[in-house]
Amino acid sequence: MSQKRDYYEVLGVKKDADESEIKKAYRGLAMKYHPDKNPGNSEAEEKFKEASEAYSVLSDTEKRSRYDQFGHAGMSGQGFGSYEDIFSQGGGFADIFSELFGGGFGGFGGFGGGGRSESRVQRGENLQYRLKLDFLEAVKGTTKEIQVPRAVRCSPCSGTGSADSKTVKCNTCNGMGAVLQRQAFLQIKTTCPTCKGKGTTIANPCTSCKGGGRVRKEETVSVPIPAGVDSGNRLKVGSKGNDGDVGAPAGDLFVDVIVQEHEFFHREETNIYCQIPVSYPQACLGAKIKVPTVDGEVELDIPASTPSGKEFTIRSVGVPVIGRKHMRGDQIVQIYIDVPKKMSSEEETLVRRLAEIHAEKVDDGGFFSKWFGKK
Repeated sequence: MSQKRDYYEVLGVKKDADESEIKKAYRGLAMKYHPDKNPGNSEAEEKFKEASEAYSVLSDTEKRSRYDQFGHAGMSGQGFGSYEDIFSQGGGFADIFSELFGGGFGGFGGFGGGGRSESRVQRGENLQYRLKLDFLEAVKGTTKEIQVPRAVRCSPCSGTGSADSKTVKCNTCNGMGAVLQRQAFLQIKTTCPTCKGKGTTIANPCTSCKGGGRVRKEETVSVPIPAGVDSGNRLKVGSKGNDGDVGAPAGDLFVDVIVQEHEFFHREETNIYCQIPVSYPQACLGAKIKVPTVDGEVELDIPASTPSGKEFTIRSVGVPVIGRKHMRGDQIVQIYIDVPKKMSSEEETLVRRLAEIHAEKVDDGGFFSKWFGKK
């Protein structure tokens, strides 16, 4: 730009703005014009540079005082040799960019140099397992033993990956634990991919794990299944994922439940449905019948003149409600008339006699005669 704008104008704040107002104004501009959000946009890049320069002055008490007295002329020789010099001074940029980009600018205040980045131990990765359950296992609850391949710490080296505990300086980052990468006009410090921020690498890798510190092993894991689980539920078994680095916790194991269909019971939320056949005489005269439930048989009274399709509710013998002790759904029993596929001559005689009593013309389609006038 041929002529620099007033820094207060650049940030859109008044001259008596306090530190929080200045920081808030810059945060908004940095988010709007950052090159990562505007790739290839030279105008946005220039606006970002302009806003960053303004903030570097107005966020510093001494520089701001000098700028208020002498304007841009007072900034001559104040460390603005290059744009990157602004960031090499640290200040509040690390906090702001950590807020904006979730720490993706790790060590932002260390542009152009700085100390070794902090070495971080890595938590173990989470694992996922799909578990098929029988219908009754899901309703009543159980414990399942499953085989899970996990990455566990190597026993010979105790998870260090080293055969003798000796380390050497990392060649990639020269022991700093971080490397500088160029993005647009910025230098961004990131954790060294070789040593993972430690600054050192293993001199003599363990032959068992080849320096990785972990080996693959299949383990038996006990999974408690609470009564009432259903397909789509996810159970968590803590610390049964992959082991982490030495000094870091293991990941968790997440078990995704798949409940198989039952040949007799059908589940809808916490209710269980079933169909029970009754004979024509039972439906007409009433009867006491045995009905299976997930807890065993119960007796159900069928009143006289019960039509096919009638539903009866047996309370609190359905699916347990997870997290609600002693609460269960119901069982819905639907009655249907069981028509025999074969009848003895005696049965047929009795049915025909019954039809005569009801004045039905079985052989010539009495139903159609009734409604369509067939004689």
